Amino acid sequence: MTFRPPCDEGAILAAYSAVPTSGNTKWTLAATILGSSMAFIDGTVVNVALPALQTALHATVSDIQWVVEAYALLLASLLLVGGSLGDHYGRRKIFIYGVLLFAAASGACGFAASIPLLVIARGAQGVGAALLVPGSLALISASFPDSERGRAIGTWSGFTAITAAIGPVLGGWLVDHASWRWVFFINLPLALLVIGITLWRVPESRNDAMSSELDWQGAMLATVGLGAITFSLIEAPRGGITVILAGVIGIVTLAGFLGVESRLPSPMVSLVLFKSRNFSGANLLTFFLYAAFGGILFFLPLNLIQVQHYSATEAGAALLPLILMIFVLSRWSGGLITRYGPKTPLTIGPLVAAFGFALLLRPGIGGSYWITFFPAIVVLGFGMAISVAPLTTTVMNAVPQSQAGIASGVNNAVSRIAGLLAVAVFGLMLYAGFNRALNHRLDALSLTLAERQQVDQLRPSLAATKSGNPFVNRAIAESFLSGYRIILWAAIGLALAAALSARALNPKQTEDRKPKRAPSS
Repeated sequence: MTFRPPCDEGAILAAYSAVPTSGNTKWTLAATILGSSMAFIDGTVVNVALPALQTALHATVSDIQWVVEAYALLLASLLLVGGSLGDHYGRRKIFIYGVLLFAAASGACGFAASIPLLVIARGAQGVGAALLVPGSLALISASFPDSERGRAIGTWSGFTAITAAIGPVLGGWLVDHASWRWVFFINLPLALLVIGITLWRVPESRNDAMSSELDWQGAMLATVGLGAITFSLIEAPRGGITVILAGVIGIVTLAGFLGVESRLPSPMVSLVLFKSRNFSGANLLTFFLYAAFGGILFFLPLNLIQVQHYSATEAGAALLPLILMIFVLSRWSGGLITRYGPKTPLTIGPLVAAFGFALLLRPGIGGSYWITFFPAIVVLGFGMAISVAPLTTTVMNAVPQSQAGIASGVNNAVSRIAGLLAVAVFGLMLYAGFNRALNHRLDALSLTLAERQQVDQLRPSLAATKSGNPFVNRAIAESFLSGYRIILWAAIGLALAAALSARALNPKQTEDRKPKRAPSS
């Protein structure tokens, strides 16, 4: 799953419909922080555990792609529906259902004896996260008065960002000292604590003014369309009519989704929002930048663990500077749009991120972390830090305040869909580049037919492929790096496209929106 900084200003602004209640606010804050932390930790910790579960379950790279994609697909497709369900049936109720489902699915992930079972359980986790994540901020908005809501949101954002940052380190430690299964089991005691606090101290709230109809048709079409395209991209190396058919079904279904959303009175995604030049431009920028970011973050731990031979704990810690920089600098970068408008930070940020991706091209096999990966990770973190807060602010400024909640939800979904598709496309590119490079290197080794066949059978595992011949192992590692550098160039191109997208933004629209915004709390 793509890491996305947890602060969601749209959900804050959506509180216009909430009825503040007194008492129990600290307990509400505790429950929502712990509940959200489960989903955010899961979003950063699983990538570090992928090499271990790939070995344990004898999985191919396409298999472990599905472990991530099943979660991301259901979360991205149902995120907006999850928020609507809470407004309609009760935010506390849907939040609890989300925590229960997430916990049950986490247990199923931990006990999974095969990749298909793990993928199904991960999909269920995604559904649970789609219920609990939007419910967290909705409960805070409904429980705190205007004078305290901003501070409460800031506290929630800070704690959830910290948990997202320590997730890879914690997950790596669990993989190294216990089992990859504990990456999922750790959610169970957290879930029990969250449910206990929520039932005991968190009041119920709902939006009685909202439409009684939920856009289940749109949710179903989005899920089927994205799922079919993802399947086609991930399974493309195997070929066959099924892959082609899935791609066609995905394209047709997503076209149907757009048609349905344009006709419904209460659509899941209001296409009218995209008439705003800034809203469309900011979401296009989001798609490009988060596709690059999410795609690389999926494959970087595989490089660190399987090629560079980092332990899982070391690989998790290697990513820590990136997440901390986004967290520490986001408040500073949020003020850039006030001083310079949206174009400048949203052009510079992606350009800096592109330079960070370019620095990742440098490391070969071996070498000190501090002179190989650390500079690239710091620069990438700086570029993302410059981009994140101004990007969200631009999205919010592009629409009327009454539509801020749905606008933020759309932007969040765009970022997750971008990561979902990038992991699939980058995997296809990496696999093709790996095979070309490996063929060239194996030909130079003059292997016996039996040795060559053994390597060929294990090719779908990429860098996890092992041989008793050290020269073959070296060829496999170098071939992985060849493929990895191809997707880094793709990420650089996407980041540059994001910077170009910022040039289409209209600074005047942002300035026109400012007087109409509610004062910051």
